[in-house]
Amino acid sequence: MTFEVRTRSLPDRPTAVGSAGAFTLVVDRPADAGGLGLGFNGGQLLYLAVAGCVSNDLFREALTAGIDLRRVEVTVRGDFAGDPAVSTEISYDVRVEGDAPAGRLRELVDRVDAIAEIPGSLRQGTPVRLGHADLIGTDA
Repeated sequence: MTFEVRTRSLPDRPTAVGSAGAFTLVVDRPADAGGLGLGFNGGQLLYLAVAGCVSNDLFREALTAGIDLRRVEVTVRGDFAGDPAVSTEISYDVRVEGDAPAGRLRELVDRVDAIAEIPGSLRQGTPVRLGHADLIGTDA
């Protein structure tokens, strides 16, 4: 399955609506950096992608293992440094509540840590490249 997501900025604003099919969220710069402060910035979205992937995979793998999860909480931490800025090491913590002994829940967490797609992609250094740039300037 190929994924495609898009952001489209509001007219004359850095604030954008991000979409993936029928789902949307707001992307923005902090107010002190020229944005309106209305949504996630790119770094937050990167870390949220890690959290969302781990959470979804915990539920998927629990279902396969016959474990009923009542609650999952994933907290992701990192920072950006350098010029140009890149993410420092990303770490995450999980809290899992389910109808299985702690040992089975540990096995579930370890399995997901090994197979989760977003953390795995980051760990293996997935290449990112610019494709096409459609540029419309004042000389058009």
